[in-house]
Amino acid sequence: MQIGEAFISSGPNAAHVNTVLGKRGGPAGHAWATALATPTPGHQRFAVIVRPGVPVQPPTLFVNKATFVNDNHGLLHWGPAQAGIATGVTRAVRESIIEDPSDLTLICAVWVNPAADDPDAIYRNNAEASYVALGRGASGEPTATEINQALPPSNPFFTAPE
Repeated sequence: MQIGEAFISSGPNAAHVNTVLGKRGGPAGHAWATALATPTPGHQRFAVIVRPGVPVQPPTLFVNKATFVNDNHGLLHWGPAQAGIATGVTRAVRESIIEDPSDLTLICAVWVNPAADDPDAIYRNNAEASYVALGRGASGEPTATEINQALPPSNPFFTAPE
């Protein structure tokens, strides 16, 4: 199983994507099917498509991290964020980061800020974030040394004191 993460850009149109890539018959495949079958209010998991009737390969489950706050916020998930994920995953397959998608499943947990307002930026940032996260998962990044060099923990919402 490969686990990846990427945070691309800043502000309300930034993308934060976590990926879990693994065998269809293994824990990742089980998690994929279970998550699809158990939606919760405000979190409508769905299979990522290139266009209607053309699902991404490997089958990719879009899991929204932010509860849909209104119709527009939901459309930003279903539209540009999903298209970005489809682009990033397809690029990862085309460039052999994902070598053989035929027996794999992919879960993408995707953050779309409720204040997001630029569909094109959301698309670009999610395409890059999904691609980068998959690359990091494939290469086992970050290393223990990289983690230790990054301390203290910091993110766009908080920086831990040293």
